[in-house]
Amino acid sequence: MAEGPIPVTVLTGFLGAGKTTLLNRILTEQHGLKLAVIENEFGEVGVDNQLVISSDEELFEMNNGCICCSVRGDLIRILGRLLKRKDKLDGILIETTGLANPAPVAQTFFTDDEMRSAFRLDAIITVVDAKHVSTHLDQGDESVKQIGFADRIVLNKTDLVSADELSALEARIKSINAVAKVFKTNNCAIPIADVLNVGGFNLSRATELDPAFLEPEYPFEWAGAYALPQGVHELVIGHVDHDHEHHDCGHDHHHDHERNENELDVVVIHSASLNEADITAAREIALKTFSDWERKVSEGESLELGSTLNRLELKDGNGRFKLEIKNPGFYLVFEQCSEVPLHIKVCSENVRPAWQQDYHPAHTHNEAVTSIGIHQAGELDGKKLNAWISDLLKNKGNDIYRMKGVISVKGSTKRLVFQGVHMLFDAKFDREWGSDPRMNTLVFIGKNLDRASLNASFKACLT
Repeated sequence: MAEGPIPVTVLTGFLGAGKTTLLNRILTEQHGLKLAVIENEFGEVGVDNQLVISSDEELFEMNNGCICCSVRGDLIRILGRLLKRKDKLDGILIETTGLANPAPVAQTFFTDDEMRSAFRLDAIITVVDAKHVSTHLDQGDESVKQIGFADRIVLNKTDLVSADELSALEARIKSINAVAKVFKTNNCAIPIADVLNVGGFNLSRATELDPAFLEPEYPFEWAGAYALPQGVHELVIGHVDHDHEHHDCGHDHHHDHERNENELDVVVIHSASLNEADITAAREIALKTFSDWERKVSEGESLELGSTLNRLELKDGNGRFKLEIKNPGFYLVFEQCSEVPLHIKVCSENVRPAWQQDYHPAHTHNEAVTSIGIHQAGELDGKKLNAWISDLLKNKGNDIYRMKGVISVKGSTKRLVFQGVHMLFDAKFDREWGSDPRMNTLVFIGKNLDRASLNASFKACLT
């Protein structure tokens, strides 16, 4: 029997993704839970074939098949009827139609005091059709919002796509919502524990945020480190024997940016070693350099090393350039586009990189929905924080699908955890910081979000 507020799971996903398949799996699983289902097409039924709501007038009245603000009152009324049951439920499942935006359902548990105390929005589960979702994402329809709102994503029908297609799709999903956990399935075969009572929306458990996977965006896509002797060597773009390629040039990033195929930006930085600190320092130099003025380099000319953006002029995507090395050691090459083959030759022989890494490029995707994470040490001024949140909700609330975070407020020994959906916001103090570092961790998911502005306005709240 459930203790405290009854957990509510919202099940969403585009038409044909497999929501009903997942629902049936949950209903037939031998989990011993007493669940109720609010299904916005055929009414409400209990797991044990018991009619939860028997009156036809309590069925959802759909507006063109969608749960929207006009029927939020119906949802509140149905949930109120469920509270009057003598046998308390262990959980409630709400299945939306394939065309529905899940926001109004989630907002129900923020706007009504009785709902807030009696129910706990546990998670939004979005089922995604691996075979067909790309078409919907290209059109920018409700499927983008469904992914953006999700706490967990069931990437279904994976047997209908190739491994490369699946990898590209998963990366695209992560570009929309980097904090939702993704489960790849066929026929929605997923353990019930991964979709029920997962605490995705639970403030007391909204502290498991790890922004490490919110990979920062960079103006370059690949970097490699080469041990180079003193002398004049050659950097080659294209014109290469494929047996000696130094990195995989077949990455499918699905870029929507426009890049001149006869130009390529490259930065070359000397590094004392390849330890983490030196690589980080070189990366920071490259990050600043890529935003600086470029120096055009023609075929056969020498690249300038250090804090210089070399814009290589290519012919049909190919080119050869000189690398004049005065001090032997490690040289990190940061390349604008990892799909362009880049090689370094010493005495006409290709040199393999001693270290290499791909970076998430700061390109614009078709969908405007993105994830932005803030990870900042320090304490926040309470008044400044309240003013910032109020201004953010007022001016950007419609664009913010989801936000959640853990905040360190000056004067409090406890962590402030929060959740938000559009312009609705809820926050409370939970456990003591104790010996944990007072680190602020915030995640925003939505459209038209300005990373630099969000970071700057948040930092202005620090004491």
